[in-house]
Amino acid sequence: MSAEPTTAAPAAAPAPGGTPPEPAERERVSAFVSLSRVMLVAFVRDRSALFFVLLFPLMFLMLFGTLLKGATTQHAKVEQIGAVRLLDSVQGEARTGLEEVLTITRGDDEAAALEKVRKGDLDAMIKEGPNGTVVVRYSAADQVRAGTVQGIVNSVVQQANQAASGKAPTYTLESSRVEDGSLKPIQFLTPGLLGWAVATGAVFSAALTLVGWRQKKVLRRLRLAPVSAGAIVASRVAVSVLTALAQTAIFLALATLPFFGLKLTGDWWLVIPLVVCATIAFMSIGLLVGSIAKTEEAANGLSQIIVLPMSFLSGSFFPTDDMPGWLKAISEALPLKHLVTAAQSVLSRGGGVMDALPAMGGLLLFAAVLTGISWKLFRWED
Repeated sequence: MSAEPTTAAPAAAPAPGGTPPEPAERERVSAFVSLSRVMLVAFVRDRSALFFVLLFPLMFLMLFGTLLKGATTQHAKVEQIGAVRLLDSVQGEARTGLEEVLTITRGDDEAAALEKVRKGDLDAMIKEGPNGTVVVRYSAADQVRAGTVQGIVNSVVQQANQAASGKAPTYTLESSRVEDGSLKPIQFLTPGLLGWAVATGAVFSAALTLVGWRQKKVLRRLRLAPVSAGAIVASRVAVSVLTALAQTAIFLALATLPFFGLKLTGDWWLVIPLVVCATIAFMSIGLLVGSIAKTEEAANGLSQIIVLPMSFLSGSFFPTDDMPGWLKAISEALPLKHLVTAAQSVLSRGGGVMDALPAMGGLLLFAAVLTGISWKLFRWED
């Protein structure tokens, strides 16, 4: 008697709207979610990490925001539009003295010059108005430089008027800022300090996590577990990006308090994708450090050696305009420089997508190159 044919169980109907995920795909997603949760909980429970990543940078923001008023050197860059009799009349030793504190270039396009002032490429624009009026348009990005330009031009005006004693004043000074009158120094402190905070958090978290896991044999267990390297990397990136976005939110919330008076300008929301791209770039630095260092102490030391000089060379704390040319060249190669410059543009200079897009592309390219190098040096075990 022949056995009756076995009827196969009907296949589960696909979920409405698409094909259900394959078991392997579900496992990858589950591994990513689980690893991300573990990393996030470990970070939240680590009080020292919370302090140095979230609170320590805020101390700098409050310190600089309260005490500093954009102090910098006195040398300023201005553009003279067309003929300005007042400036053209200064010759000889007086001209030499003037050029020691002002770098004066000539141009004919007033709109282009004003745009350079807004972007911080120039400190002021000077042109001649009607009836001997000397018009100065300056940027509030650096209040000391703005004050320097106004003071110097006003001094030249007074000297010219004194030379014509007994006559009606030949020149009058008319100065105004290119930004609106509510702009405060915090506008220009926040992007730099935020960039430093994001760089510090991303570099240190990636480096110390990698070295710590290697020392504690966690990497070895993960390598033997049914978890892909992509899930491990993706979870670490996700937690670091989430932390950086939390830093950004806290920075902006604090800086916009009435006491500090940050006013978000332009397409300020572009700072969010900027921070995401920058976090990936800085994590690649941490990955390289973690691939080289054998102990957490060594990883901490290497990270400090990289982050602190990069912060000063990138303008996080002080302007870089007066650095020597060779230092400026080094500065332009640093990812933090591009983050700070782009963040300043979108947060305080009314910048838009075209100010942020090149920086984001450069940051991701930097991350790709450094990640490739780190991959060659990566070790699962000591």
